[in-house]
Amino acid sequence: MVDCTHDDWLDRAATLSIRDQAFINGRFVDAASGKTFDCINPATGDVLVQVAEGDAEDINRAVAAARAAFDDGRWSRLAPGDRKAVLLRVADLIRANLEEMALLDSLDMGKLVTDAVTVDAPGSAHLFQWYAEAIDKVYDEVAPTGPGDLALISRVPLGVVGAVTPWNFPLDMATWKASAALAAGNSVVLKPAEQSPLSALRLAELAAEAGVPDGVLNVVPGEGVAAGRALGLHMDVDCLAFTGSTATGKRFMQYSGQSNLKQVWPETGGKSPNLIFADCEDLDAAADMAAFGIFFNQGEVCSANSRIYVERSIKDEFVERMIERARGMQPGDPLDPVSKMGAIVDEKQTERIMRYVEEGKRTASLVAGGARVTVNGAGCFVQPTVFDDVDHNSVLARDEIFGPVLAVIPFDREDDAVRMANDSIYGLAASVWTGSLSRACRVAEMLTAGTVSVNTVDALSAMTPFGGMKQSGFGRDLSLHSLEKYTALKTTWIKYRA
Repeated sequence: MVDCTHDDWLDRAATLSIRDQAFINGRFVDAASGKTFDCINPATGDVLVQVAEGDAEDINRAVAAARAAFDDGRWSRLAPGDRKAVLLRVADLIRANLEEMALLDSLDMGKLVTDAVTVDAPGSAHLFQWYAEAIDKVYDEVAPTGPGDLALISRVPLGVVGAVTPWNFPLDMATWKASAALAAGNSVVLKPAEQSPLSALRLAELAAEAGVPDGVLNVVPGEGVAAGRALGLHMDVDCLAFTGSTATGKRFMQYSGQSNLKQVWPETGGKSPNLIFADCEDLDAAADMAAFGIFFNQGEVCSANSRIYVERSIKDEFVERMIERARGMQPGDPLDPVSKMGAIVDEKQTERIMRYVEEGKRTASLVAGGARVTVNGAGCFVQPTVFDDVDHNSVLARDEIFGPVLAVIPFDREDDAVRMANDSIYGLAASVWTGSLSRACRVAEMLTAGTVSVNTVDALSAMTPFGGMKQSGFGRDLSLHSLEKYTALKTTWIKYRA
């Protein structure tokens, strides 16, 4: 099915079975209030399903189930090899249901199904496998004490982990949080974004099928102001992992102070710079990756390279390449394999993007795109948009737009490029294009960002940590370092000789 035609995907979508209840303590249940909310396909405007709308009572039920599961040790005290075997089965089940998981995300938030089936869903399976394999390969420590003393330093699971994930990569982000938290031995209560809860509900079902015990992975859909807030304020949640906006990340930090001082690990907004120097050896490759860096997933990427600083001597040449690539990446039906971009997640986000585009028309030169378009009678589609000669101090260059809108800003000197790149409240990612190794190392060292990609864009892997600096937050996903935020250091000191 990975090589599906448009008609194949449409047929599969028409027969797709969608889970529409919360998943608490190993079973699907209605919201305590009985309320539901519409889950809308942004590519068509159609209601896919009405999903249980969880609130504080549902969070209470989920946290109680997670706490009971943690305290009785059905998962937290399971032998590492046994936890590993279960999570490996989760990875296998995701792969066995690859097309279904991809379809759920595509229908739910508008991403290209070809991206979901070749990148998102396989990546999620890989990450569950990666953390499963890590479980029995992480060792504890023995401190160098004096004679007669033995000090053991171990990493222990925190308990109940709350995870609040965004709508742009629904399955991926749920996996980034849940796979590491479960590998460490925690129980998890996951609150997916209300715009895209469907793949998280199916993931919980697959995890149960794989052998994750009841209560260990719970999923509560609902509005952030109700379910998300309740999770952040809950006195029995030990850790809150969050990916989303900077404003919401700050609220979760406040919730921690207002409740039990739970650990909060935010990965928040971004406005990533891409620095293109005149000594770049392959300007076509730089343009290709720059287009990927802003137009992939409709620009709905926290680390999207949305502002390009290009050396003035090559600026016009580079902009022409970006115009050409923008024209070749027009949005279309997300289920059509020939489409280059999908739909924006909902009407609210589409209107927000277009407000920035209109502001850009007043302050910069629009050279590509800039229009909202209709596909198959639906209107949550925005053309890939390029603005040239953008003022570094304008909203185009400073605000996180979260859409396919690129700001091109010229520079004359290396230090000017670095200064402007760092002149942002964000510090999630950055890219540098140069043929000089010394410049690559020098500029990368000076950039304030969690990840600096040299001669590529937005490089990441299960093996390397992902997260930001400044108001992009300080949480880290991926790599063994992610296990640190879901565990505590515990010292056991044994005096065996007086």
